[in-house]
Amino acid sequence: MGRKSGEDADLRAGSVRQFPAARRAKSGQGAARAAGGAGPGGAGRGARRTSLTLPWAGGAALGPRRRERAMGAAERDLYRDTWVRYLGYANEVGESFRAIVPVSLVWASYGVATAYVTADAIDKGKKAAVTHAPDAGKTARVGVAVVDTFVWQSLASVAIPGFTINRLCAASLYLLGSLTRWPLPLRKWTTTALGLSAIPFIVKPIDRTVDFLMDSSIRKLYGAEGEPPSSS
Repeated sequence: MGRKSGEDADLRAGSVRQFPAARRAKSGQGAARAAGGAGPGGAGRGARRTSLTLPWAGGAALGPRRRERAMGAAERDLYRDTWVRYLGYANEVGESFRAIVPVSLVWASYGVATAYVTADAIDKGKKAAVTHAPDAGKTARVGVAVVDTFVWQSLASVAIPGFTINRLCAASLYLLGSLTRWPLPLRKWTTTALGLSAIPFIVKPIDRTVDFLMDSSIRKLYGAEGEPPSSS
């Protein structure tokens, strides 16, 4: 009995000594899985890709500036990082003033915004041409950069925000006329103020929506044409 009790005590002592080491080993494995993407085949889970990028366009064709930073763009982009970017909002400003200024000025603001979009698309095409100068498929890559930028900017900077501000101002002018006895000039200026104040709040949601729409449609065609897959 004495020998058996001694053996039981040794076993208990051994298990107590081994438990902290096993726990440390388990916690080390858990940390390794968390850092490496949760186990075999899970390397992509640790850093999930949120949307499609176009490496064959040199990272230059995509809309939001966050994508250019993610692609490692070092140089300052004239059309995205300077005051020139605000020319893309010209038509939203024009729509805000539609109730006050001649319609010709509103259409002129669309001309300014369209000129900005075209210049940005050409700029991204030139950058893609420099980036992919040695590549055999240079022409296709430049075309993708130009088309992707032009479509994205046309939707995110001109068409959708212009329509949004137009409808917002029209609705507010109608409601002010129906619900208040304010004089017409005051109603028009109030409508303009509402349109201008709404611009900062619609930019990011529209950008993300256009990203989603293009990632789900035409950007898939770029990959289907034998282009390199999207980067992680």
